[in-house]
Amino acid sequence: MSLALLIVLSVIGVVLETVAPVRRAGSVFLRGLEVVSVAVFTVEYLLRLWSCVADPRYASPVAGRLRYARSPLAIVDLLAIVPSLVPGGVLDLRFVRLLRLARLLRGLKLLRYSEALRLLARVVVSRREELAATATVGATLLFLSTCAMYFAENEAQPEAFSSIPASLWWGVVTLTTVGYGDVYPVTFAGRVLGAVVAVLGVGLFALPAGILAGAFAEELQKRRDGTRARCPHCGAEL
Repeated sequence: MSLALLIVLSVIGVVLETVAPVRRAGSVFLRGLEVVSVAVFTVEYLLRLWSCVADPRYASPVAGRLRYARSPLAIVDLLAIVPSLVPGGVLDLRFVRLLRLARLLRGLKLLRYSEALRLLARVVVSRREELAATATVGATLLFLSTCAMYFAENEAQPEAFSSIPASLWWGVVTLTTVGYGDVYPVTFAGRVLGAVVAVLGVGLFALPAGILAGAFAEELQKRRDGTRARCPHCGAEL
């Protein structure tokens, strides 16, 4: 519980660093919080790496630890440490700043301590093929609708729909039903197409919601079944 609280506090600290007044007023506190959190996460990572041989899957002193270090949770633990060790004032490079921003990834460490988040991860993994198929359908629909809108609106709005890649912005905000209104069709064909794409977008995003809801129901049912006492011989519920 204390580690989970430290993870939340460290993520909040990273977010507050982007607010100039807070960064100036609380620089000492934020820096101290960062040092403490990195130190604790480093010790935790090393202890897990040292003690992982107690698990039969990582029994080998060398190969087992290397196998554990390649596991998803161990990689997340390492990513929570490394970005904070990169000096920010020595090299003013974009990829260095991006790597330091990756400190926000330490929020993924909550997966280790939250049963609800682990349940969500299992649900997503169990339905990865269906979700991938839905994503493929969405990407195909986005591409086709963008191409059609480009040909429908290019002559009327050459600035807004100058090319198919430039028209992708309209496709994204329309298919997701956000509709910022900064780019919109003005021709009759474009408006008809935009209405159809907006309606399809509602149905498209309902698909993964239904898939995940069904997977959650199945996972919860498995957990309930697992808690019921059963006969060791016939498997019947007692």
